[in-house]
Amino acid sequence: MEVDPIKAISAEVESVAAADNIGMFTVKTANRTLTDASKRPNPDPLYRELWYEGEVCCLFSDSNLGKSIYAVQMAEEIALTQNVLLVDCELSDKQFQMRYTDNVTGQLHPFPEGLFRAEINPMSLDVKDYEEKILAHIVEAMQKLRCKVAIIDNLTYLCNSSDKGVDAGIFMMKLMNLKKQYGWSLLIIAHTPKRSLTSPITQNDLAGSKKLYNFFDSVFAIGKSAKDTRLRYVKQLKVRAGEFRYDSDNVIVYEIDKTDGYVHFEFKEFGSEFSHLREPNEQDNNTQDQNVKELLDKGKSYREIAGILGISKSMVGKIAARIKSLSTSEGADSKDTVDGVDTQVLADTKTLFE
Repeated sequence: MEVDPIKAISAEVESVAAADNIGMFTVKTANRTLTDASKRPNPDPLYRELWYEGEVCCLFSDSNLGKSIYAVQMAEEIALTQNVLLVDCELSDKQFQMRYTDNVTGQLHPFPEGLFRAEINPMSLDVKDYEEKILAHIVEAMQKLRCKVAIIDNLTYLCNSSDKGVDAGIFMMKLMNLKKQYGWSLLIIAHTPKRSLTSPITQNDLAGSKKLYNFFDSVFAIGKSAKDTRLRYVKQLKVRAGEFRYDSDNVIVYEIDKTDGYVHFEFKEFGSEFSHLREPNEQDNNTQDQNVKELLDKGKSYREIAGILGISKSMVGKIAARIKSLSTSEGADSKDTVDGVDTQVLADTKTLFE
């Protein structure tokens, strides 16, 4: 549906005027909310259906899987139509240059003029109130460069306490405020702890507090294929604006390639995540059983354990039954440590003759 931009701005002004401001809240009837919102354009996807306009999105993966490469690839495509700020806290300018230079000809890869790259200037680094200042400087840079889209690589440089619930929650509220105040779209790159290639990627693989995941509008991840070390797959984990298109049954499969000085993810096909997972061996099974036992001992439900470990609820049930069977068997087979006689039999015999 085509929306007249002038009418959309007028509708926004009318919407604010019609609202009641009560403390921190803007209050309208549900019907007025629907009417006002319908006069504004729907958000467009910025890159496939992974990230939409006006969202605070997260991309995460294990180390050395190419999330920075994929982020630059996204930034380049978006920068063809609008300015993008890439806050690169990972690479130096020389490392960035070498990554995007043809090793044979020395030719530099040409990026769109609308793509701006920022890195932290060590001469201007101020440790005091670091997190507050880096956010403020990102805002300043985006306003000066007239950017409405930013990719920040990575989360650690924005929030040093991302593993602490309260700090993570406050940090995410600051990002959400930037989104709402300026209408910006933000992509945050994050890490995951070392994970097994036998299990599908889940929300629990995102490093840091669970509050981070809850606040993000959308989340997707990069996984490594167990059948070919050159292959990567991208999987959606959380969607709000669009549809859940790239789930475990339809991941995007890529091969990392470098052509004419441009290192990038080359699309191969859509496929099932399970075809890229490694068959668990005996050691994996023992580890998984131990993880299930520990979570059961903590009082977790089958559903909670399934979500944490990235396995089905029925699989949790099978493992729990196996653990219970082994425990019962060990109890029944307990022998006297001196002569190997079943201690329960001795106890029963003693009772019989009393």
